[in-house]
Amino acid sequence: MTNGAPPAVDPDVADQIVETVARWVDEQVIPNASRYELADEFPHDMVEQMKAFGLFGCVIPVEYGGLGLDHLTYARLIEEISRGFMSLGGVLNSHLIVSTMIVRFGTEAQREQWLPDLATGAKRACFSLSEHDAGSDTRSLRCRATPDGDDYVINGTKMWVTNGERAAIVGLMAKTPDDKISCFIVDKEPGPSWSPTAGGSVTTAKIEKLGYRGLETVEMHWDNVRVPAANMLGDQAGMGRGLNAALSALELGRINIAARAVGVARAAFEAAMDYAQRRETFGRPIYDHQVIAFKLADMATKLEAARLMCHSAARKFDQGIRADMEAGMAKLFCSEVAAEIALESMRIHGGNGYTSEYPVERYYRDVPLMIIGEGTSEIQKLVIARQLRDKYRID
Repeated sequence: MTNGAPPAVDPDVADQIVETVARWVDEQVIPNASRYELADEFPHDMVEQMKAFGLFGCVIPVEYGGLGLDHLTYARLIEEISRGFMSLGGVLNSHLIVSTMIVRFGTEAQREQWLPDLATGAKRACFSLSEHDAGSDTRSLRCRATPDGDDYVINGTKMWVTNGERAAIVGLMAKTPDDKISCFIVDKEPGPSWSPTAGGSVTTAKIEKLGYRGLETVEMHWDNVRVPAANMLGDQAGMGRGLNAALSALELGRINIAARAVGVARAAFEAAMDYAQRRETFGRPIYDHQVIAFKLADMATKLEAARLMCHSAARKFDQGIRADMEAGMAKLFCSEVAAEIALESMRIHGGNGYTSEYPVERYYRDVPLMIIGEGTSEIQKLVIARQLRDKYRID
């Protein structure tokens, strides 16, 4: 296992990359996001541009074709992207969760096999852990990988798989005969159904959602799918170690969610600031009414606190050491703040905020995903509480 710590990145280079993506968001994403989101249409052109920027490999090491950026820069990029269209942050999230698992826990042969195509976006990845009765309770996983000669045969049904249809690589968590969780890197054909030449089939069913639209989330059914034993993450040494790999990579996933939340909160705040200075009541802009100005002051303060917490967690992750408490704190705080700011922005917009003419209603529908995704707020509190007990244990 490599510690995954990225090389130092020139701050000027990092700033230039973030500024380039920010201009693209202003010019191409914001003017078109609502059209894709309301139609629940996949934004192919935007995803192709993210590939051209190298974003699918932004935190993959340079030696495997990635940009090798630090995770603080990654968090800044996700904020910019998500203030334009939060679903785009999800296109990258599960892809880079799987990529990070391979970087940190894969064998050198596995890194050389999969990372170059992941870095360019030639192949996109999805992460498959949750099931109908097993999300945070990973002990209840029922998906099984049974050894058969040089293969494993996989059977089970997975839920909430983001990118599940369009992805060509799946980071699949399944129970092996030790009754522990192992991770398999599975090559698949993009689409709603797939029959590998080695036997079996995979079918998907799209899940309709309140928000987080324009990007598919699917139920994925695995029926006697044969996967080479060499595809177990870490090879046979990775037997039963899949959960450790998943939890480590989910730290990055939670930083992604925190950064997305900051991006949506920023978009909602900026929309409210613009509206408050343009909308007039009683002969003056509503910003001049103290009750509105104080709301915006509170929103700006919480937004800045959320951004700082997100960046702090990213810096800890950059050290290549355990950051589950910091990532959990950031994900918890940023997602809850985003929900609060989105609602306050809608209130400031009044009736206009409830219509699809303004993007505020989209922000309001998107924020629940960030409260629930990558572990609910309640799970984050559980993670934080356990770490606090260990840190401040009285002997």
